[in-house]
Amino acid sequence: MVLQGKTAAITGAASGIGRAMARKFAAEGATVLAVDRDADALDKLAAELGCTVLVLDVTSAEAAATLAAHPIDVLCNNAGVLDALTPLLDTDDALWDQVLAVNTTAPFKLCRAVLPGMIERGGGAIVNTCSAASLSGGRAGFAYTASKHALLGMTRSVAWYYRDQGIRANAVAPGAIQTKMQFRQAPHAGGMAKYADYFPTIGPQGRAAQVADVACFLASDAASYVNGEVLSVDGGWNAF
Repeated sequence: MVLQGKTAAITGAASGIGRAMARKFAAEGATVLAVDRDADALDKLAAELGCTVLVLDVTSAEAAATLAAHPIDVLCNNAGVLDALTPLLDTDDALWDQVLAVNTTAPFKLCRAVLPGMIERGGGAIVNTCSAASLSGGRAGFAYTASKHALLGMTRSVAWYYRDQGIRANAVAPGAIQTKMQFRQAPHAGGMAKYADYFPTIGPQGRAAQVADVACFLASDAASYVNGEVLSVDGGWNAF
């Protein structure tokens, strides 16, 4: 059990990739703190795994303060929202603010809150859920692409600045994964039309558990010399 004795906080843990991470990390011996806004789904996860659940909005000040109060060895910034493939000229302030708040500002604040405790205890691992959109301009809408590029930059900055204090920060970059996230909002018609010719390049969709396996590796001591890296989990989509 590669995470035995470690406490791992996972945001967006009530569904999709976050839930798969919670299951994988628990199976590998971690004490899991499952963070999400969905109290009902978290209760079901707690019944399944016996994990601790924290009903929090990751964009709130309460989330940062609550996590800072726990002895966390691994922080997985996984919570995220899509932008329905919306191009720049149709991205209004509300959409931009929402996407950046969840995908970029929340990980920044949670990292800032948790890092001092990690450093005091001798080190820790941060695993950020980036995206294929972190590596290209042609994988999502404008706001989502910007937010995930920023998250990857944050990952590398933390890795560089705090490596001498025992901190590792890495990222996973999922491609098309079978979750309900992509069905929560109708896609932008113009965005869909633009992407239509490229959908065949995606290939078969992956499973959330496949992303969780990679995140678990990055969180574990097996990746002790991996820092500032992003690992694509997209079946080769990024190779196109």
